[in-house]
Amino acid sequence: MLKAAKNKKQILLVDGDCSTTDTLTLLFETRGYGVTVAHSGSEALKLAHNNLDLILLDIVLPDQIGFNICRKLKESKETRDVSIIILSGKLLTQDVVEGLYLGADDYLAKPFEYEELVARMEAVMRRGKLTSYEKDSSKYEQRIIIELRKIVDEKLIDPYFQPIFLLNPLKLYGFESLSRPNTLSTLSAPELLFKAAIQYGFYQDMEFLAWEKALKYVSMHIDSKKLFLNCNPYLVEGPKFMLIKSLFEKHNIDVRNVFLEITERSAIPNFRAFYKHLQAYRDYGFKFAVDDVGGGYASLESIVETRPEVVKIDRHIVSRLENDPFRRSIVKFIVSFCREHGIFSIAEGIETLRDLEIVRELGVDAGQGYYFQKPSPHILPEAEIISNMKAA
Repeated sequence: MLKAAKNKKQILLVDGDCSTTDTLTLLFETRGYGVTVAHSGSEALKLAHNNLDLILLDIVLPDQIGFNICRKLKESKETRDVSIIILSGKLLTQDVVEGLYLGADDYLAKPFEYEELVARMEAVMRRGKLTSYEKDSSKYEQRIIIELRKIVDEKLIDPYFQPIFLLNPLKLYGFESLSRPNTLSTLSAPELLFKAAIQYGFYQDMEFLAWEKALKYVSMHIDSKKLFLNCNPYLVEGPKFMLIKSLFEKHNIDVRNVFLEITERSAIPNFRAFYKHLQAYRDYGFKFAVDDVGGGYASLESIVETRPEVVKIDRHIVSRLENDPFRRSIVKFIVSFCREHGIFSIAEGIETLRDLEIVRELGVDAGQGYYFQKPSPHILPEAEIISNMKAA
């Protein structure tokens, strides 16, 4: 067994990509962590021990799936109390749920910012083994349900906003509202919170709370700009349409400026039936956006069936446009399709000036991403956002 260095938090980094492990090892060691690296699942099982503070576990390993390693680690008396964060290129809903049931404490999708990774690591290690492995998963489910109920009852969700800019000329178009759980529990990641809320029947209450907090802030800080709200199919198909109408009326928000951004389209079993539910919202004045076009689940089918006013081009395509003519051709096709059918196009994931220049050259109407501004709890004036962009 390896002996932990004194006063250092010990991390086992499990990833088959040597360039990734080299970069992260350097990052962690400069932050004062002790790092042990395993490049395969079998190597990870040999190196894992109970003096570890954290295991970072990639899902794709050369010899086996990372979930198998997570299960074995949690079944072992030696390592079952060691916290685990799962890393993956793009986790699907079922992946997240499987990881949770196997005892993982958190997950993070690649690519991630190093500061976010370190913050999530520290949060997991601070709260310890809150969700320790239990063969009887009903106890784990009970804790999740209690936490979901607490978040709803105590309104522990904070709205964050990211600006969307018209590209030619550069002008503020609107904001996307995002939700961040105000908790250090297992559900501190927003993606995890809403997936758990769906699984345990809290989704409509959770999304309604997120909208309520966002609209309250928007009513005091935005006049005529567009507002994008994430909207799961479960909300559209649910019974709360009248409550949603009253929520917008309460805060005096003109729904003609509101775009409902349909997420988790994999949850739509029948697009034609779903479109009938959308019609009530559209008749009231809401507009719709489809995200992850070009890379997301069933994006072309959802465009055909929902007839959105806006499509958002997937950030994984946008971030690689400079050196990939194939991806540029995809964006050209999407832009051409949008123009032919009167659909507004937005490029997600614009992180550099060069990204901005390329999507502008390709004719995309608008964009959002870290180049303009990271999601923030405060809505800044247009002039200040542009000033910060120039200073960066």
